[in-house]
Amino acid sequence: MTPIQAILFQFQDEKYGDFTAKLVPTEKREAFIGVRSPSYKKILPLVKALPAAELDAFMQALPHQFHEENCLHIALINSIKDYDACVAELEHFMPYVTNWAVSDGLNPGILEKNKDKIIGKLREWIASDAPYTKRIGMLLLMKWFLDDDYKSKYLEWAASIRSDEYYVNMMTAWLFAEALAKQWDSAVTFLTGAKLDVWTHNKAIQKARESYRITDEQKAYLKTLKRKQA
Repeated sequence: MTPIQAILFQFQDEKYGDFTAKLVPTEKREAFIGVRSPSYKKILPLVKALPAAELDAFMQALPHQFHEENCLHIALINSIKDYDACVAELEHFMPYVTNWAVSDGLNPGILEKNKDKIIGKLREWIASDAPYTKRIGMLLLMKWFLDDDYKSKYLEWAASIRSDEYYVNMMTAWLFAEALAKQWDSAVTFLTGAKLDVWTHNKAIQKARESYRITDEQKAYLKTLKRKQA
């Protein structure tokens, strides 16, 4: 057992591991230690107190054995304060991301502060063949580029995706549901123009109609835009 694994096991809750494994069906049960999300606030200082060589070895030792090591890896990436170093560490790690619970924990402040630089990377990641690299690209696009920095061309990148991966299509639907809530006039044209595949199109409508930020009139209109699966 590595020093970092030993730290993680200090916070083990096996019943929570059983619960988490059911939420992340793409992983085997034995991959889960069972660490609750709030515990990482205590775990991070303990890990960062380890010798630098130990921490560097952890960041390079991929793939990790446990799901919680991947969650910790994302948390460490989130804490990086240098833009170039953060991008480098993220791109090194992304090929080893294999579930939504890891990808969706990503939220590096330094990347958000450099939107002019990161937007090109998001386009590149969305176009990737790796499903969770696609998901990360769309996730960060949704987090940071649906407000004042929004451009309709950003949604074109996601609308062009045709994937058999459930967690890619769910992310695309989530992105468009959020876009409908924030940029209705632009986002709705992607539905009226049938620019998404049918499943993702209908799922985006479903998720948008579940949102309190969508008006009753908009919800009624979205219902008329549902398409039949061929």
